[in-house]
Amino acid sequence: MTTSTPTVGALLRTWRERRGISQLELAGRADSSSRHISFIETGRSRPSEEMVLRLADRLDVPVRERNALLLAAGYAPHYNQTALDDPSMETLREGIERLLTGYEPYPALVVDATYDVVAANRGILMLLDGLPEHLLTPPLNAMRITLHPEGLAPRIRNLREWRGHLLAQMERQIALARSEPLRALYEEVSSYPVAERPGDGAPQEPVPHIALPLVIEHDGHLLSFVSSIATFNTPMDVTVAELAIETMLPADPATVKYLRSLGD
Repeated sequence: MTTSTPTVGALLRTWRERRGISQLELAGRADSSSRHISFIETGRSRPSEEMVLRLADRLDVPVRERNALLLAAGYAPHYNQTALDDPSMETLREGIERLLTGYEPYPALVVDATYDVVAANRGILMLLDGLPEHLLTPPLNAMRITLHPEGLAPRIRNLREWRGHLLAQMERQIALARSEPLRALYEEVSSYPVAERPGDGAPQEPVPHIALPLVIEHDGHLLSFVSSIATFNTPMDVTVAELAIETMLPADPATVKYLRSLGD
């Protein structure tokens, strides 16, 4: 049996439909015509390299998939994929290290497209203290460590809410990008059992939050964090495009006081 490779037109149509926009709307965004967009999608017209990149930009196609569009159109990939340990990435690595160190004592880490941890600060290592070795063997995976029943899950007071938030986040990413490794990770972590804890669901003292907090126990203390995720602006490399920097902002004064006391 043979399988046909999708044409650039078919791939562009798939991305357009994922974004929920019409040919006319895409044409307006790309300074083209709906007729030309239709011809590209049906294969009656071969887009130029510049047009492929322009349409990919207007459709917010991930950098990795832009290379796939170019290859399908008969052009060379436009974006490199450089290993993070490559000498050319030294400035990036140093910048990430300074950022994570400067955020201490609060937790911060950097993950790739499948949530493998590529860098973390001492705040994160503090939260991972005491986890079993099999979860800490590189490459560490942030989703697996958080939701595994032998990982952080038993320590998370609002596990059902936080688990739902993480799984919904992964579902959005899977819907927007073709990633079998990410889908496989989702199937794994979503299958983990969720154990009931004594006191789960019990009313707690109300605390105003700006977003859903991660409420987690550490060494007898109850800590609360709000997560913020940042990515690199206009990346020109697949590796850089898929990095995400997650910082955990203390969500209450008690968490701030406790974390600062650890550095005293």
